[in-house]
Amino acid sequence: MKTHVKALVVGGGAVGTSIAYHLAKAGWDDVMLLERDELTSGSTWHAAGLLPYFNMSFATTHIHDYSIRFYKTLEEETGLNAGFSVVGNLRMAQTQERMDEYMLYASTAETCGVPYEWMTPAQIKDRWPLIRTEDLEGALYHPTDGYINPADVTMAMAKGARQRGVLIERKWQADGYHWTGEHWEVTVTKMVERGGNLVPSDEQMVIIAEHVVTATGNHAQRTAQLLGIKIPAIPVEHQFIVMEQDPALVEFRKTNAEHPVIRDADAQSYVREERGGWILGVYEKHAPARFAYGVPDSFRADLFQLDLERIEAQYMAMIHRIPSCEDCGLKDDFNGPICYTPDGNPLLGPAPGLRNMWLAEGFSFGITAAGGTGHYLAQLMVEGEAEIDMASLDPKRFGGWMTTEYAVTKNEEAYEHVYILHHPDEERPAARPLRTAPAYDRQKALGAQFGCVNGWERPNYYGPLDAPGSFDHDARSFRRGGWWHHAVEEAKAVRESVGLIDATAFTKHIVEGPGATQFLDWFTCNKLPKVGRINLTYALTSHGTTRTEYTIVRLDEDRYYLVSAGAWTAYDSDFLQKAIEDKRAEFGWISCHDVTTQWGVFAIAGPKSRDVLKEIVKDADPNIVLSNKRFPWLTMRNIELGMVPVMAIRVAYTGELGWELHHPIEMQNNLWDQLVSAGEKHGMKLVGARAQNWLRQEKSYRAFGNELGRDATPLEADLPRFVDLSKEFHGKAKLEETGIRSKCVTLLIDGPSDADPWGREALYAADGTRVGRLTSGGYSVHFGKSVGMGYVKPEHAIEGTALKVKMLDQLWDATVTHDSPYDPKNEVIRKDG
Repeated sequence: MKTHVKALVVGGGAVGTSIAYHLAKAGWDDVMLLERDELTSGSTWHAAGLLPYFNMSFATTHIHDYSIRFYKTLEEETGLNAGFSVVGNLRMAQTQERMDEYMLYASTAETCGVPYEWMTPAQIKDRWPLIRTEDLEGALYHPTDGYINPADVTMAMAKGARQRGVLIERKWQADGYHWTGEHWEVTVTKMVERGGNLVPSDEQMVIIAEHVVTATGNHAQRTAQLLGIKIPAIPVEHQFIVMEQDPALVEFRKTNAEHPVIRDADAQSYVREERGGWILGVYEKHAPARFAYGVPDSFRADLFQLDLERIEAQYMAMIHRIPSCEDCGLKDDFNGPICYTPDGNPLLGPAPGLRNMWLAEGFSFGITAAGGTGHYLAQLMVEGEAEIDMASLDPKRFGGWMTTEYAVTKNEEAYEHVYILHHPDEERPAARPLRTAPAYDRQKALGAQFGCVNGWERPNYYGPLDAPGSFDHDARSFRRGGWWHHAVEEAKAVRESVGLIDATAFTKHIVEGPGATQFLDWFTCNKLPKVGRINLTYALTSHGTTRTEYTIVRLDEDRYYLVSAGAWTAYDSDFLQKAIEDKRAEFGWISCHDVTTQWGVFAIAGPKSRDVLKEIVKDADPNIVLSNKRFPWLTMRNIELGMVPVMAIRVAYTGELGWELHHPIEMQNNLWDQLVSAGEKHGMKLVGARAQNWLRQEKSYRAFGNELGRDATPLEADLPRFVDLSKEFHGKAKLEETGIRSKCVTLLIDGPSDADPWGREALYAADGTRVGRLTSGGYSVHFGKSVGMGYVKPEHAIEGTALKVKMLDQLWDATVTHDSPYDPKNEVIRKDG
């Protein structure tokens, strides 16, 4: 076995095999894959092999789409039939709300070029008469989808990998990882059969690898322990049963093609044909997580005991949907571990805190994702970035605060939510509340309905004080939910009087030291602010696209306070810390501290925000301390609000006159009480994140993870004012080389009377040509209509261009407006008083 390789892939399931194949295809000619047992011996062997397109994530949709197209090419390349049955995928809806979900998904699918068709109950019955349809609203049909044999597709990819020079070694287990500063030393142990178990032998060796990829599936917790990191990928039991032949199905098939994969989402189940019978798979409640602290040595290609009582409701629903199966006996059953993560999406990308260590863990739909995972991860590793923004799948989207118990609880929840309606305004309840700022109880008592951002509880909006516990759940919708009018009133308050917003979840870092200024000047693309001033700026990827957005406050000559998005604390911190390590020898000593949990943040905004602060600011002349002369826009001042020392920043994400009030978090309740009391006579309203999101779109303020990401440069985001091309900075050459492939625009939309866009919709030109997609959407209280932001081809980004937005399966008129349609000259935000 080789002892020196460019890349070592650990794990021989479908995902690991695809990664090895695609690394070789991308040009790396020294790749090796290790499998502790046999290829496919993990979850791959007992997977049902379905290939569901359906996913609300833009990145994951691309991954699934690549897989489905790629698998169809494997036989020609390798000579091995991957067992792909292109029978289509029929996703049925029993309610109009489920059809609303499908319509939102379908518009997202269009942005990725995924084909689909709509079917009525009558059309379904006419084509597949064994399906009961009288209680259906309709269905979404993917004609190019189907199912595949997991073992066959894995072996086909393995053969393709070998043909491209990949070495595949079985019965070797990775037992230790050591980073030398230049490469990985991976200690591996030969595994042997003993008494039916697979156990380590005395034979060990060390493999030197420049890069390591872990695709260890159910063994992710062992991998985490060996690497000294947290990987919240823990398996959950998944059951499916195989039934005896159905005579009615056998008769149907004499003159008809195979049924599509039949998904009855409202019954939490899927069904497909299997040798004249049916396979029923379910996503039921109360399926337990397994192997939270590691897989026992005795567990190999094994299964758990079937729990029929747990899936009785789904079984009866199948008999209802396909009545002919009622008398079919049970032929076989499967109850095996399938890995999940707290949000159901895989962990794909660089490992936190480590160099050249890549994670591909937590694949709940591993067969569907394997092909695309290999393709896009290989791009990331070989070229430095993928063509799609992979941030939503990055392992660092989960912070170090996460525990095993949290992951178990959320993974079980993610499993049972596979077929629960995926409302865009959904907030899942498990393991909450956990991370709460001091003012949480006060906000809850005032009607706050919370969302969860990186574990933090953050008010989404303020509902009625006497709201029942189910209020927020009942208020959700694919249209304008029960919360909508609350958010409207909150947004109006900011535009007309004053609102108070909790922004404590913001990520915050202190960067200081003799090398700090030179480093940040290289690290970000805008000019650095002067002492006491702030700047908005971006840290770029090596490809010139946007890696992170920062508000930088210059506290002293070589001391800076960096504020970034609250959802991305570990993601931003890892990138920042690694960049500092790389440049410290060049620029001098630099220290960096994550102070997110030390500082709370309240944002106060609106025409009367200065009046509220005057009530409590401690200064000889409150009028002067808050004036434009003493405290102009885009500056920072240390002020005292009662007994609370506050780092006040004259900026507002809403585009109104306002301040961010950064304060010691242990003093938060005192400050909250002061602000609420002072705001009473000025009509101050408590405001949540949803209203704030609408308001920032009226100002064309881009949001990281929406308009800003690793698939577009700041120039494509139409932010040239924040890019100083007169200086050198990381990613500059690629930024200039890339040019403008697409451009970010703001649109005012004449949409339906009961719905607004969510930021996932396709955009069309007047002639029906698809020209882009929305990345944000909502309602504008200023213009009295829907608003959205997104990317279109440059020729369609001209102000006044008429476009169409796909919403609820219809095209609605939209117009490209000028940047910052509300207060384009920033006169309101600079208001003196």
